[in-house]
Amino acid sequence: MNMSITGLIILILIAAVCGAIGKAIAGSARGGLIVSTALGFIGALLGPWIARAAKLPEPFVVTIDRHPFPILWSIIGAALFVAVLHLFFRRRWSAFSR
Repeated sequence: MNMSITGLIILILIAAVCGAIGKAIAGSARGGLIVSTALGFIGALLGPWIARAAKLPEPFVVTIDRHPFPILWSIIGAALFVAVLHLFFRRRWSAFSR
C-alpha cells in the first residue's frame, strides 16, 4: 500500500472532520483533534461493515491516492461508536462525579 505524504495528511484531515461530525451527532464534546481523527478511522471501519451487513450502498466515497474513504459511513460509524461508548461509560463517569 503506497501513499504519498500529501495523501496521508489529506486522509487524516478528512477522518478528523468525519469523526468530529460523528461526535457532534452523538452529543459528545470530549476530546480534540486526535480523538476526532481516531473516531473518523474507527467509523470508517465500523460504518462500511454495518452497511455491507445490511446490504446498503456507499453513496459518498472519496478516493485519495487510489484508496477509497467512505465519508457518509465513516460519520455514521463514528456516531454509533460514540453513542455505544456513552451507553457503557456514562453511568461510571456520573458515579465518580458525585
